[in-house]
Amino acid sequence: MALTGVYPVYNIVFKIGVKGASSTTTDMKEIADLESFGLSVDGNVESWTPMNSQGWSRNLATGKSFSFDMKGKRNIGDAGNDYVASLAWKDGLDCSTKAEVTFPDGSKLAFNCVVNVTNPGGGDSTNVTPLEFSLQGDGKPTYTPAA
Repeated sequence: MALTGVYPVYNIVFKIGVKGASSTTTDMKEIADLESFGLSVDGNVESWTPMNSQGWSRNLATGKSFSFDMKGKRNIGDAGNDYVASLAWKDGLDCSTKAEVTFPDGSKLAFNCVVNVTNPGGGDSTNVTPLEFSLQGDGKPTYTPAA
């Protein structure tokens, strides 16, 4: 059942395709021990001032990009967490996969992405090992509104 009203962030579910860009529905695994995320959407806007606008600018969105910056803990043995961590030392198409985000209202964002691992571990001796990465959108995502 979809939620209505406000909701805590922990009700958002992130999944990653553990078989890379060829991942299917059964290859989509939740990523354990995520603590926080930030969504960034960047629009490309072209501006121009035609003669007939009497000095007022016109604008048109000509492109977009997006990324999710994720912070969590390294959880060895979790399929999603292990997959992300394994990409820390890879490059090229080995870092390309699929991801999806399900929101509490039942809407879903599915997309191809590049996984950029920015912190595969470290910290003080009494810290829990971090896992930090970004999911950088690769092409247009598919947004499915809640039913």
